[in-house]
Amino acid sequence: MKRHHVAGIGNAIVDVICPVGDAFLDDHGIRKGIMQLVERDRSEALYAAMGARRTAAGGSVANTLAGLGNLGLATAFVGRVCDDELGRFFAADTARMGTAVANPPVAGGELPTSRSMIFVTPDGERSMNTYLGISAELGPEDVDEAVMAGADIVFLEGYLFDKDRGKEAFLKAARACRGAGGRAGIALSDPFCVDRHRADFRRLVAREMDYVIGNQSEWVSLYEANDLDEALRAAAADCPLVVCTRSGDSVILIGAGRRVEVPVTPVVPVDATGAGDQFAAGFLYGLATGRDLDVCGRMGIVAAAEVIGHVGARPEADLRALFRIEGLV
Repeated sequence: MKRHHVAGIGNAIVDVICPVGDAFLDDHGIRKGIMQLVERDRSEALYAAMGARRTAAGGSVANTLAGLGNLGLATAFVGRVCDDELGRFFAADTARMGTAVANPPVAGGELPTSRSMIFVTPDGERSMNTYLGISAELGPEDVDEAVMAGADIVFLEGYLFDKDRGKEAFLKAARACRGAGGRAGIALSDPFCVDRHRADFRRLVAREMDYVIGNQSEWVSLYEANDLDEALRAAAADCPLVVCTRSGDSVILIGAGRRVEVPVTPVVPVDATGAGDQFAAGFLYGLATGRDLDVCGRMGIVAAAEVIGHVGARPEADLRALFRIEGLV
């Protein structure tokens, strides 16, 4: 019997969100609008420089699972946190959002719990400075095959593909899920990550994945294509279900011999943090509940629009109520 609708594997990160002006970014050498990995000393210095801040359990897949919990699905999270203050906070906050935590905090971990300092400017852009800490050490021993086999859908975070142990964990999870009749998929996460591991990503997409979510830059990078259409044709030949988001332009979904484009209603962002994560939540809700491709895309767009309307990477409104307003449920 399936125990979870969706099980996810991702970086277990505590988000620390702080509103700042552009001058703050300049003064502290922070590049605007991107995610940068930082070392431990840099993370501690930036944390100390923050003013008013808001703390929440985060990480891309963890945020997606929180959105799915908001929608009423049973979810489980696989990731590594240290048995320190932030790690215990992450585990408790994740459970509070309704997601089962498959891995307890690691006692005596050599590295501290991961954290991301997110600086939000008045235009809604978020500049993320992330210290990966213990979460990047996730390996196959952290994956319980029974949890993966007990999920209808497994969702993987591309950032963890940066290390061989993460790759091994992904293969173990995907094979356990698919072997039990479930579906496995991944978010490509970052074009630079794709650049670093293109051959391995290509093999994973073609051999192990039932669906893949990426943005325009990630798909073009993955296939070293001249344009998006060329990249998506190659992707559709490799993977049964391909999803491409395009930063405010229509979302493209290709599967079962169909290509659909779902228009996006422009929204002025308060904080763009989590837009992709919540798009994935809405899309996966549609996939898990058997909706058509266009409805899956529309659900993703509604969920993304909700999260960029407020500070923070997780939904505050009832997403099912928003779906009802749009005639999606």
